[in-house]
Amino acid sequence: MNASPTRSSFGYHGRYLVVDVSTGRSRWQSLDERVRRGYLGGSGLGVRLLLEHEAATAEPLGAESTLAFVFSPLVGSPLTTSAKFAVVSRSPLTMRINDSLASSGFAISGKQTGADAILITGQAAEPSVLLIDNGEVRLEPAGDLWGLGCEATERRLAERFGPGFRAAVIGPAGERLVSYATISHDGRHAGRGGSGAVLGAKRIKAVLVRGDRRCEWAEPTALVALAKDISRRSFGPATAKYRELGTAANMLVFNRLNALPTRNFQQGSFAAAANLAPETLAVAREKTQASCVACTIGCEHIYSIGRREGSSNSSPSPAGGVRMEYENLFALGSLCGIEDADAVLAASRKCDDLGIDTISAGGTIALAMECVERGWLNAPWLRFGDGAALDRALDEIGSRAGIGDHLAEGSRRLAERIGPEALAIAPQVKGLELPGYEPRSLQTMALGFAVGSRGADHNRSGAYEADFSEHVDRHRMTAESVAAAILAEDKAALMDSMILCKFLRGVFADFYAESTEMLRLVTGWDVTADELRATARRIVTAKKQFNIAAGWTPAEDRLPTRFLSDALPEDGSRIAADELAAAIAEYNRQRGWTAEGYLPH
Repeated sequence: MNASPTRSSFGYHGRYLVVDVSTGRSRWQSLDERVRRGYLGGSGLGVRLLLEHEAATAEPLGAESTLAFVFSPLVGSPLTTSAKFAVVSRSPLTMRINDSLASSGFAISGKQTGADAILITGQAAEPSVLLIDNGEVRLEPAGDLWGLGCEATERRLAERFGPGFRAAVIGPAGERLVSYATISHDGRHAGRGGSGAVLGAKRIKAVLVRGDRRCEWAEPTALVALAKDISRRSFGPATAKYRELGTAANMLVFNRLNALPTRNFQQGSFAAAANLAPETLAVAREKTQASCVACTIGCEHIYSIGRREGSSNSSPSPAGGVRMEYENLFALGSLCGIEDADAVLAASRKCDDLGIDTISAGGTIALAMECVERGWLNAPWLRFGDGAALDRALDEIGSRAGIGDHLAEGSRRLAERIGPEALAIAPQVKGLELPGYEPRSLQTMALGFAVGSRGADHNRSGAYEADFSEHVDRHRMTAESVAAAILAEDKAALMDSMILCKFLRGVFADFYAESTEMLRLVTGWDVTADELRATARRIVTAKKQFNIAAGWTPAEDRLPTRFLSDALPEDGSRIAADELAAAIAEYNRQRGWTAEGYLPH
């Protein structure tokens, strides 16, 4: 089916591109206004398109699988933090829906190809680069790139094809089908759930995009004025901590509240947390700051590895630095008991170049470390607190050598190989490793983990905000916890579909009301706040629909046994099994689903 761009579709091209890399053929398909308005873009539109293409039942690493790069009506607009895209597929790690979001110029160039989304299916006959140039598609051989890290791959591509293209690439982990391999672009990653492995299974080393097809805005003058106002507010107190300390700004607060996962969630605080905190890193190391494309917040803090010249214990720093996030510091630091900041920074950079999700890597390695400690796994070199062991484990994951072949499958599959005692302590929900929020100390967040469509995820449920408020008791699950978890999940679904950065959320006095204005000026739609609330619920339900088609069962909406049976040593906190079950049932009731979580007929 051919579809021409519709110039009346403000903010959209009104079509998407489907590429079969088995044959190199492509086709355009129209995207009618009903679908655009009902699912917007990003995660919402991505899951809707995957449902239409029956991707929920395809094997994630099979030729029949579909991976979607999805843009949004706001991409290319003057609105701050809007240069983002979603990568949506069935996850090889969880076998459920996976939607990873990232910021970079790839989003703007991808949309300028004339597509609102790019769907990739099939399997190339040889390692290849997929080029999309103003909507024209071709495959180029990439045998010389196979095996290269992400940074070297992007550099080689720029040399070969010129600076006009923007690239999304995989590293060696994606080539070797590591279940939590990432897709990298400009040093950032569509990280969780293994989208890099899906692309690797298709033998696509990189996707390059270029174009000059711009969308029109319904009210461009008013849109520029609104964008200036939001940008001005984005410099205010709501985002100050991200500019000053980066995403790790709350590390010491979490540690004080027993909410910093340590030694595979055996503890909620880490004695050496100060070593990894940005307040310390910024003093001891050279640091630069940067922003994502089209972003005014500037949360990126890039640290050198090795201490600043002249400081105590100084050591030479390798060339370059590493972009440091809270989740990297937690997953490769406290979760694995690593006190040495240089070891954690080096591990983070290695993950970036191999193309590995830091949260899943750290969670799986930490589980293995505890299993070794308990005598359940024979790898005596893999010990908590050993930076060299962490480095070796990452190398073996990236190459699938030795124990790395099992670690590459994630904590759930590793635990299943060891036995039920390991599964009880595996830090995962639906196969996705927990991020850096201790569930026993943040129980609204814990509920969000348990019911999340992607698994345990802080970006799809920002319910920790409620835990830090006066509206809930963070050590209990109550009716207030359920309502807060639903509100957080709905808001995240809308932000991930419009798409806007989550760090902007504190800037809005009334997010839904202000979103209607953004969409009106971009698209011309006279949307209401109530319509957008319904849109958010529709997107959450579509993800549930995908998971049910993919084989979801009610038993998956749960937390690891550790959080129900083992109390935190610091304060005795644990999650009551009956409260969790009641909260899940109430969540389903408020969602309008059956008591078991299925969609009603």
